[in-house]
Amino acid sequence: MKSQNIKVVRRLRRKRGIRKRVYGTSQQPRLTVFRSLKHIYAQIIDDDLGVTLCEASTRSKDLRDQVQAGGNIAVAKIVGAALAERAKAGNIGKVCFDRNGYRFGGRIKGLADAAREAGLEF
Repeated sequence: MKSQNIKVVRRLRRKRGIRKRVYGTSQQPRLTVFRSLKHIYAQIIDDDLGVTLCEASTRSKDLRDQVQAGGNIAVAKIVGAALAERAKAGNIGKVCFDRNGYRFGGRIKGLADAAREAGLEF
């Protein structure tokens, strides 16, 4: 197996372990993050109903003008702040954080810190 495939398989294994423990309810939905080389995506999900309550990404139409490159910490902070504003508009104050198998550092940490500063509780 190629080393790139091994990285993906290991991340998916970590993701399964995290999802066993992290579950979003109506009172405390799950904030999940996905990152690619160019973009970062975040959404708040109610696992009881199986619906996405709100989302933000570097590809969102309203954020596309604010970001030039999607693969850095500064852009992740913009996405985290935008997600927190949308969550507050939807009466969501407390979430559980799902790092989706990624290490808690860099862009993932920047997004989480910006969401906390904008008013979301983890």
